[in-house]
Amino acid sequence: MIEELLPESVVAVEAYDADTAGGADGIELYPEEAEIVARAVPKRRREFAVVRACARRAMEKLGVPPRPILPGERGAPGWPEGLTGSMTHCDGYAAAALVRATDLASLGIDAEPHSALPEGVLEAIALPPEEARLRRLTAGHPSVHWDRLLFSAKESVYKAWFPLTGRWLDFSEADIEVSVDPGGHTGGLRAELLVPGPVVDGRRLTAFDGRWSVRRGLVVTSVSVPFPRGNPARP
Repeated sequence: MIEELLPESVVAVEAYDADTAGGADGIELYPEEAEIVARAVPKRRREFAVVRACARRAMEKLGVPPRPILPGERGAPGWPEGLTGSMTHCDGYAAAALVRATDLASLGIDAEPHSALPEGVLEAIALPPEEARLRRLTAGHPSVHWDRLLFSAKESVYKAWFPLTGRWLDFSEADIEVSVDPGGHTGGLRAELLVPGPVVDGRRLTAFDGRWSVRRGLVVTSVSVPFPRGNPARP
């Protein structure tokens, strides 16, 4: 599901209910990882273990030996040198997406249950133009919970932003516009950055682009940040 939203250079591995129902038993964590969740509730330990199992399978597919994935500043995962990526999990689903750092500058993925946001959350995360667009989208495609999709898109934008800047990005600092493919359950997204964007390959970015999908009771979003002048590892 998530791989369909990402460039071909990205390797994604995901796990659904059938993969996670047994809990974290049998999913090996490195000692330093296990220490982080030693006092966590079982649900948190299970999600932590399953998403790291996905990430290590993605490493193997890229020919990189598996290693611990420790949370760094603001919880961002620490990837092996030469890789960049993103992880996400929600009830019954986990996914990791990895790519060689010479192929993409950054990426972000997020998954959420396909349900309405709790009362008051939309007002806290959405800009007035975004709320107006959501009303139009709801009128045209009422089967999609557009408020949840906007929340997920902002999470993906932040996950792509932070590795490039090391700075917080508030919900109000990116204005997201969503497009809809024929069929109404997939589409694109564009986030206009309302603060100075990161400098990538010598150019300051003003927007991020991505994709979204609603399927299997989930809202999934992705943001990919290419190098503006192509792959810097190539002449």
